[in-house]
Amino acid sequence: MLDLITSYITSVNYETVVTTNVMPLSPRLYHWFVRPQWLTRKYIHEHIKNHFELDNKIILDFGSGTGANCSICTPGHYIGIEPDKERVNLAKHLYPDHNFVIFDEQRIPSNDDSFDYIFVIAVLHHIPDELIRNYLLEFERVLKPDGKIIVMEPYLRENTQFSNRFMNWYDDGEHIRDETSYLNLFKSNRYECSVLHKFKKCFVYNELFFSATPMVKSAESAYDMDVSLMPGLEFEYEDAQYQGSY
Repeated sequence: MLDLITSYITSVNYETVVTTNVMPLSPRLYHWFVRPQWLTRKYIHEHIKNHFELDNKIILDFGSGTGANCSICTPGHYIGIEPDKERVNLAKHLYPDHNFVIFDEQRIPSNDDSFDYIFVIAVLHHIPDELIRNYLLEFERVLKPDGKIIVMEPYLRENTQFSNRFMNWYDDGEHIRDETSYLNLFKSNRYECSVLHKFKKCFVYNELFFSATPMVKSAESAYDMDVSLMPGLEFEYEDAQYQGSY
């Protein structure tokens, strides 16, 4: 068996679900069995590419794991951050043209206004609310004024008792939430959210796919656009360049 699982029953929101304590897989086993290429392409990459144009966009992959998402990004425009040193080392080995950095779980190692998109893929259900709120401040800092966060997470859904039980039994994330709880985390921290798709992964996982945009950044972007169109004013613009401090 790949996982050593100890199950217990707990009540979460509107129904009883099974949760687990799971012995973590090695980075290589995780990459090949949890994130195989066919599954990543079908259930993550195709959804992202159907909704976002990634060419020449500067992307932060938050919680990049073993680097599976970098393959849809331009190497020189991508940085993956991950707290697990062994996963970072494997990602560097598998994808030598992309940048991966060990994350200290505090400050994102990049300048302000650096990224067009931030990937947050299957990460939040491992993180408690209070830490997510801190990260949302960092996301706002490093996003460009018109930047967006692209989020995909397993979620608890009404009338899907089997899926809810299975996810909490199988997944080692301790914070799988319902749709409202995920969205409220962002909305309560001054983000606008747009649900893009809700679907089943491998027949058992409920997946929530949404984007989030900082309200303050959106307002700044709109203001800059209005001012740039005012007659009689001249502005000088510099080419946007990513200057990460990794």
